[in-house]
Amino acid sequence: MWTVIYIAKNKKMAEKVQELLTQEGMLVKIQPVSKGADRMDGYFEVLVPESEAEDAQNIIYESGI
Repeated sequence: MWTVIYIAKNKKMAEKVQELLTQEGMLVKIQPVSKGADRMDGYFEVLVPESEAEDAQNIIYESGI
């Protein structure tokens, strides 16, 4: 099951978090909060498998994002 671990203000920030977590070997996906076009300026959820959620949050916290 996928778990939301971060809400980014835009797609660029979501991709930055995705890259950080991917470099740590985690499975990551991003999706827009509102349904519709894949826009750059809306909020995006960053999701990881539930079993990796705590580690992912720690990585984000330690990175200072």
